[in-house]
Amino acid sequence: MADAKSGELMEKIVSLCKRKGFIFQSSEIYGGLNGFWDYGPLGADLKRNVKEAWWNRMTRMRDDIAGLDATIIMHPRIWKASGHVDTFTDPMVDCKTCKGRFRADQVHEIPCPQKPSKMVCECHGEKTEARPFNLMFETTVGPIRSDDNIAYLRPETAQAIFVQFKNVLETARQKVPFGIAQVGKAFRNEVTPRNFTFRSREFEQMELEFFIKPDEAVEAICGSVAVPSAPGHPGEPRPDWGWKMWHQYWVEERIRFYEEIGLPRTTLEEYWQKPAELAHYARATVDLLFKFPFGTQELEGIAARSDFDLSQHQRFCGKPMTVFDEELKAAWPRLDAPKQESLKQQYLQSRLNYLVRAGEEKEKAEAQAKADAEALGKGYYVPHVIEPSAGVDRLTLALLCNAYSEDQAPDEKGKMETRIVMRLHPRIAPVKVAVFPLLKNKPELVRKALEVRDLLRPHMPVFYDEAGAIGRRYRRQDEGGTPFGITVDFDTLGEKGPDLKDTVTLRERDSMRQERVRIADLPSILMDKIR
Repeated sequence: MADAKSGELMEKIVSLCKRKGFIFQSSEIYGGLNGFWDYGPLGADLKRNVKEAWWNRMTRMRDDIAGLDATIIMHPRIWKASGHVDTFTDPMVDCKTCKGRFRADQVHEIPCPQKPSKMVCECHGEKTEARPFNLMFETTVGPIRSDDNIAYLRPETAQAIFVQFKNVLETARQKVPFGIAQVGKAFRNEVTPRNFTFRSREFEQMELEFFIKPDEAVEAICGSVAVPSAPGHPGEPRPDWGWKMWHQYWVEERIRFYEEIGLPRTTLEEYWQKPAELAHYARATVDLLFKFPFGTQELEGIAARSDFDLSQHQRFCGKPMTVFDEELKAAWPRLDAPKQESLKQQYLQSRLNYLVRAGEEKEKAEAQAKADAEALGKGYYVPHVIEPSAGVDRLTLALLCNAYSEDQAPDEKGKMETRIVMRLHPRIAPVKVAVFPLLKNKPELVRKALEVRDLLRPHMPVFYDEAGAIGRRYRRQDEGGTPFGITVDFDTLGEKGPDLKDTVTLRERDSMRQERVRIADLPSILMDKIR
C-alpha cells in the first residue's frame, strides 16, 4: 500500500487534473459512475498526443507495420476462440460487514468508500467464498433479446487483429515478419476499479501484433537462429532472428518510445514473468512497470505468444491462417535429409503441444501436427506473434504523475511562492505555446499578440491569454504543462528603438529562462523545440 506522503501526492494530482481540465469523474453531477472517466480540454489533447506519438512511431516511421481500426462489437465466437468466454474471470468475494464486493486477490487493497479510486483502506469484515466473475460486458445485437443474440463489448483490441490478419497481409502487401497496429476502446467489468484512471471499466489500448516466422522456418532459410547474447537493444532486425531476438527487440523499442515522450528509463522497471506466471501459450512476457505514487504498476506487457492466437481462430472458424513463404519453399530442398527431418520433428512437436493443450483428441492432434510438419517443407506455417500491449489511460496517468512538480518562484513583488509545474515533454504537451499581450487595455499590444497567435496556429496548438498580471498568466500555463510562453510588450512595438521592434520574449516553462527572439523566427525555433 502507498504511504501517507504518496497518498497526499496522488490527491494533489487528482485535484489538479480536475482543476485544470485534464480528467473529470464521469457523470459527476449525478454522483459519478465508478470506473469511468472523462477527459477535459487539456486531457483530451494530452491523450490524443500520446496516441498520435504511438501511431507515428509504429506505423508512419516503419515499413513493416500496417494499421487497423476494427469494431468494438464482433462475432461472439471470436471470444470463445480466444478463451475469454470461458476463462476471462477474476475471483470475487463479498464483505459481510461493509457489503462491498471485491477481487479476492486484492482484499488488502479495498477502496475506501469515502475516497473512491484515490486512496485505499483495510476492511477486516468476514468475506464470502471466492467465486469466478466474468469481466466481459454483455449486450445483444438485433431487436430481440435472446441467448442467440448475445454479443460482447471487446475486452481487448488484439483479437480483431488476428481475425483480420489475412486481409491486412494481402491488402497491405506485407510479408512475414510484419505487424498490425491498432488503437481503440476496450471494456472490462472490473470488480474493483481503483487508483484514479489506472484500473477502469472503459479504457483505450495501443496494441501491436508483430508476426514472425517460427524458428524452424528461420533455421531452414538462414542455417541458424540468432539468440540474444547480451542485454539491451539488439539493433536493426535481421533475417536470422528467432523469437527471442524479436522479443528483446520489442522490449527495447517500447522503452525507447517511453523515453521519447518524457518517461526516463529510471522511472520504469522490467519484470520478466516467471515460468509459473506465464499464460499457457506464452514463451516469455515482460511487464514494463511505472513507479506511480500508489505503487509500482504495469504500463505495458510485451509477450511472445507463440502461434496460439492464429491457431485458435483457424480451429474455430475452419479457415486457414497459414502463410506461404517463398524463401522457405526455396530453401527446403537445399537442406540434407537429416536436417529436414530434424526441423519437421521440432515443428511437429510444437504443433502437437498446442493442439493437445487446446483440447484436441490425441489421435486427431497427432494427425494434424504431422500434416502441419509436412506443410512446413512446402513453405507453409502459422506465424508466431510478439505482442506489445499498452494502456493509453495508464500511460497518460503515468505522464501526469511524472510531470507533477512543485518548486519556488518569485511573484510580481519578488516574494518567493510555491509554483506547481506540469513538466510534460513538449512533444506530448496539450498546448505548446501561450501568447500574452503585456497589457490587455493597450489595443496595439493586443493586436500584435493576436498576429503572433495566428502566425503560430497552423504549426502547433496555441493558447491566447490576456487576463490578469503576467506572472499569474505564466503560473496558469505552468500548471497546464504548456512548455513555452510568448510575451508581446512595448519593445515589440519598437518604443525603445528599432533593434527590438518585432521581437518578443520567449519564456521556457521548466527553467523560467527568457530570451528575446524575432517574431519571424518563432515558427522554426518552436518547431525545433517541440519535436
